[in-house]
Amino acid sequence: MQIMKDSKRAVKLAKRVLKGRRAFFELKGLLDERGPLPEQHYRVGVYFADSDVNIYQMRQWYAPLQELAKTRPVVVLARNAAGALQLMRESGLDVAYVPKVTSIENFIATQQLDVVLYVNQNTRNFQMMRYGERWHVFINHGESDKMYMTSNQYKTYDYAFVAGDAARARLSKALWQYDVEARTVPIGRPQADHLDGEPAYTPDDRTVVFYAPTWEGDRPAASYGSVLTHGETLVTRLLETGRHRVVYRPHPRSGVVSAEFGAANDRIIAMLATANAADPAAQHVYDESPVLGWQLRAPDVAICDISAMVYDRLATGRPLMVTRPVSEEAEVDEGGYLSVCEWLDAADTDNIVDVLDRVIGDEGARERLGEWSTRYFGDTTPGSPTRRFGAAIESLLSRADAERLRASETSK
Repeated sequence: MQIMKDSKRAVKLAKRVLKGRRAFFELKGLLDERGPLPEQHYRVGVYFADSDVNIYQMRQWYAPLQELAKTRPVVVLARNAAGALQLMRESGLDVAYVPKVTSIENFIATQQLDVVLYVNQNTRNFQMMRYGERWHVFINHGESDKMYMTSNQYKTYDYAFVAGDAARARLSKALWQYDVEARTVPIGRPQADHLDGEPAYTPDDRTVVFYAPTWEGDRPAASYGSVLTHGETLVTRLLETGRHRVVYRPHPRSGVVSAEFGAANDRIIAMLATANAADPAAQHVYDESPVLGWQLRAPDVAICDISAMVYDRLATGRPLMVTRPVSEEAEVDEGGYLSVCEWLDAADTDNIVDVLDRVIGDEGARERLGEWSTRYFGDTTPGSPTRRFGAAIESLLSRADAERLRASETSK
């Protein structure tokens, strides 16, 4: 048994090495074709140490960063070849490949980089954070009430850009001696200004259900994924009606930890394909597109696990349900929106059609969504979050100028 496990690990490692080498050589070709980045050009950088498996964390920020880059050039500092390659292919942003610490040193020697943004808590973030005379800012890759959102790691950054009052209250409650007022900057959800794109189906009289489960998680406390507990039954029932259209967007890491979870995900994808073959007009969608837009805006109702997807949908003010974790070990903070949300228990998935009809027609629920959207994101008027993000960056750049001037005068 152990020999078999070791063999599987060896094969997996060999595949990972081969993939890394292929990515490196393809990346090298793109970098050679592009040529060197201009010196003393970037004051804003985004640090990303992960491979392409976590590229979804950067994808959420493509549109806001592209908008910022119109006035303030932005560069992504990518540490991993596969991650850098994916960023060059799709981000629309300038990418610096800095695999080694010396690579970082050489690059920042040519740039001012007054503000460095971080989208996750990768341990290699510390290799960038060792450099002073710049602001290190955590911007995260989503807004939610998951335990991840109150990590003590927030204290390592100079500032954190957060969504709004709910995030501040969450941090204030969870972290000792963390000055929320001084070290967090509410910017709303800039991504909500960029929910673009046309749906991957032709709109008709079908009720469109967006089902976006998260992955199985890497520890019991984070076992929020519903694919095994809710997913197969609810998708089966919706496919049977002939009046529903399912848009299925599973988390890209689904099945990474649990083969059983991954198999259930594969079965749902196969179910959609079979249903479309039987009735092409149904146009059910298995969505794995890189950017979120119409998926949040267009569907009549969304079913999400406890994840940032809940709050992305919340920002639209449209009907929403949250799957209740079956595992008793899953940590659920019901002090925020989850205290009033429309829960979907696994036992109710067999009657999902009746449940959704009730939720979609509930005007009171719509009003609550609007109230909680304001609590989490502040002013959601189109364009407002993007302006607040830009203003927060400009404020830090101005403060960097002031610090540099003060240091110069002190040294005289």
